[in-house]
Amino acid sequence: MTATDHRMPRIDPIEALRCRDDILQSMYWMRGEGFAEEADVQMLITFMAEDAAMLEEQLTILVADGYLEETDGRYRLSDSGSKEGGRRFADEMTDLQKTAHGECGPDCPVCAGMSRDSCPHCAAA
Repeated sequence: MTATDHRMPRIDPIEALRCRDDILQSMYWMRGEGFAEEADVQMLITFMAEDAAMLEEQLTILVADGYLEETDGRYRLSDSGSKEGGRRFADEMTDLQKTAHGECGPDCPVCAGMSRDSCPHCAAA
């Protein structure tokens, strides 16, 4: 920027996209856990490590894109926002929903070719 250029620096588009993903996932999770059907910026700040200006800008974009509905500064997932938030939440949580240690399925790649009883990865505790 030059000394006469008073524009604000642009927000990193990747950071903005990540923020929108986090908003949809957070709102989907909050609704699913029974915390809230609607959220405002301050409520989202408690769930997300993001500043208010970024959240406000991305919430405006999500409303314009039809993923959220806004009434008096409170936001609610639209039908398409609920579907997209659920998809993104599932994508993000896939690895966390795999079986725990000792709960491998019969086709576990770690245990291939050995008896489950002799495998320290699958052996019962």
